[in-house]
Amino acid sequence: MTRVTHNTPLYVHASSLVTCCGAGWDAHDAALRTMQGGLAPNDFAPATGIATWIGRVAGVEDAPLPADWHDYDCRNNRLALLALRQDGVDAAIATAAKRHGVARIGVFIGSSTSGVLSTEIAARDAAERGVALAFAPAHYAARHNMYATARFIRAWCGLEGPGATISTACSSSAKAFIAARRAIRAGRCDAAVVAGVDSLALSTLHGFRALQLLSPRACRPFGALRDGISIGEAAAVALVGGEARGVRLAGAGESSDAHHMSTPPPDGAGAARAMQAALDDAGINAAAVGYINLHGTATPVNDAAEAAAVRTVFGASTPASSTKGYSGHTLGAAGALEALLAIHALRNDFIPANLGGLPVDAALGIEIATTTRAAQLTHVMSNSFGFGGSNCALVFSRA
Repeated sequence: MTRVTHNTPLYVHASSLVTCCGAGWDAHDAALRTMQGGLAPNDFAPATGIATWIGRVAGVEDAPLPADWHDYDCRNNRLALLALRQDGVDAAIATAAKRHGVARIGVFIGSSTSGVLSTEIAARDAAERGVALAFAPAHYAARHNMYATARFIRAWCGLEGPGATISTACSSSAKAFIAARRAIRAGRCDAAVVAGVDSLALSTLHGFRALQLLSPRACRPFGALRDGISIGEAAAVALVGGEARGVRLAGAGESSDAHHMSTPPPDGAGAARAMQAALDDAGINAAAVGYINLHGTATPVNDAAEAAAVRTVFGASTPASSTKGYSGHTLGAAGALEALLAIHALRNDFIPANLGGLPVDAALGIEIATTTRAAQLTHVMSNSFGFGGSNCALVFSRA
């Protein structure tokens, strides 16, 4: 058992991810270095009538869970399992469970959809047949419920520590890192699985179309011609703990500005408070951060507000980019996904390009990286901002 205190650092011991760019770190490293994303015209079978680009993970439809896991079989849990099986993450979790005991490993995930697609399809089928929607209680608990994927990960990995799903829109899985740190510092567990898992669903595609936020082409974060988001899906999984190895979560900041249900304040005040709180928590100043992975949704209003927040905290010269041009906006999974991409940049000393945003909107007044380039990095920041002003910023540092 690891000795914990109120300020025990959190280290990322193992990680992997699955997006439209591929499965595992090799695929994502290649995507970032060659500036080749995975977005494509919408071919998501349940919603092909929506004219937009998406980040669909290939092969999910053909990767059912084993037969004895049928109750859990939904798109979200399939994505989670694909990520667990990459880069030795499942083996690292098993080793940690053997070392600490299964009751001392927590599971904290972020999601905004869980397995709601399975219910949406069931409801559509029932309506077409003219019958009432009906399904077994296990469907709700193991697929639809917001806790369903956390339940699945705990069951698949045989873990018995504390578990929770955080659903604060697009900041959900960034906050999962903070939840894990709190649990470890409180002595509730010695290590934790942190994950962000969100899958394509009818409600998100139709909902964002109703909000007039979908772009008819691949998204263009911070571009002068940006006109909306591209929705993606992803699973990003990390094993974290208090043992001093790997990259460290040095600082975390949260704020809630409640300016509007779906629009940030134009000056980015809430986002700026979260970023400054993360720097203060890390005990560093803005000049120490060598790269910012921006939330960068590619909507005109959101990118302008985030740029204003960055100018407030960092000025105009800190290199920054959004990686949503590669994966699309993966909603509740975005926080963990983009945190892991920022960690990958830190470990490998490079700054990922902001894909799709040319020409950059010069009026934003921040340093957008237009090519992937080498850089000596000691600290990086990852931003995640959700509907309703739920803001989160994470600072990761070399151990």
